[in-house]
Amino acid sequence: MEKGDRAGLAAFFIGCLFFAFLGGAYIVLAQVFPYQFLDNAYRAGWALVQQKHTIDNPLTQTDQWRKARSDTRGVDIYDPKRAYNGYTLYTSGGRTTAYLIDMKGHVVHKWHADYSKLWQTTPDGREAQPDKLMYFRKAVMYPNGDLLAIFIAAGDTPWGYGLVKLDANSNVIWKYHGATHHDLYLSDDNRVFILTHAYRAKPVPGFRNLKSPWLDDYLVELNGDDGQVIKKISIFDALWDSRYRALLGADPSFAMADPLHTNSVQYLGDTLGKSFAPAQGNGDQVLLSIRHPGLAVLLDLKSGKATWALKGSWLGQHSMRALPNGHFTIFDNYGNFETHNMSRILEVDPTTHAITWQYEGTSQHPFSNLLRGAVVTLPNGDRLITESDGGRLFEVAPDGDIVWEYFNPIRGGDRNQYIPVVSSGQRIKPDQLAPAFRRSLQE
Repeated sequence: MEKGDRAGLAAFFIGCLFFAFLGGAYIVLAQVFPYQFLDNAYRAGWALVQQKHTIDNPLTQTDQWRKARSDTRGVDIYDPKRAYNGYTLYTSGGRTTAYLIDMKGHVVHKWHADYSKLWQTTPDGREAQPDKLMYFRKAVMYPNGDLLAIFIAAGDTPWGYGLVKLDANSNVIWKYHGATHHDLYLSDDNRVFILTHAYRAKPVPGFRNLKSPWLDDYLVELNGDDGQVIKKISIFDALWDSRYRALLGADPSFAMADPLHTNSVQYLGDTLGKSFAPAQGNGDQVLLSIRHPGLAVLLDLKSGKATWALKGSWLGQHSMRALPNGHFTIFDNYGNFETHNMSRILEVDPTTHAITWQYEGTSQHPFSNLLRGAVVTLPNGDRLITESDGGRLFEVAPDGDIVWEYFNPIRGGDRNQYIPVVSSGQRIKPDQLAPAFRRSLQE
């Protein structure tokens, strides 16, 4: 081939590459065909790379482990005269185990279930993550020692994996293979309210920033006796079809492939339905925390519609719970903006939007929790707080004093520098337990 011919051929190829670059840039910027196919392929390939990295490095590449903030393990603060004495249930990152401890931090009972012994795939049929990448995100104990527990996995989306009901000996009573995540609520009449999520591919007219496919959250009501589905409601549709539609796209800083990220659920029932003003006496509603748009929402079970929504000063919040006084509490993960005390616990009046009580941490007891977190108001007025990132549960009196504090004793890493997150703190009085189960804890 002549020198001139080679130069011409080279110029031709360079020109082809240049126009291919221009075409590719146009496809990406204008998001025209075949952008969606290319984007999906890229995201799928990158997800596989990240998943492999997560499996190989669970301590450093999952959000189930954090750098330990201190060497403290177990209970280091306990005021028996001021604390609401009883047993505390919690779950620990890195393992599908729930622990019941006494006020001194001694483990008096535990439950365990391996996902791989219950199911071989994810709820939507994909290959499941190995057991070492799963943990119980939330657990709730019955008085007789039965336990409800949510499986979630690291390095996967959807990350919700299922719900199981175990007896006191960790035998399976029933299981629900749905993409359960974050929270569950057990009503007085033994109905179980959970959150699930799944991809939806169909675009939503009027919501331009919504990527495809995108995650929708669902409220699912189960029969507590057998785990059968009673009702399932799309939370996105409940808001989109309500007068609160505009709030869905209020904060574009969060990923639009996950527009809701609902993370707590509470069934009101008759008592709270009458005292919680936004419910207007209707107890057949659930209170939801929807993280990404930063909303507190009431969803009516009969109509499937949102009946009330509030966006407050909190940011990245979790764990909303209505109170008998008509207020609600909230774990405000990012809303404090103070060094080493980024998080706070709020009690909010939904009628005036006023913050009526808060806990912000101190220089001696810093309080900073980016992900997860929970708060439970105890019968004596104290708050049991789950600081997941710190691997810590603690009880705060109304005046802000810490009257009980517990650090997860489990550690990982070559220098024990990592601590698994904790979640789902539940305090149970001994006299609330069934006699047979209470006796077994004392043996």
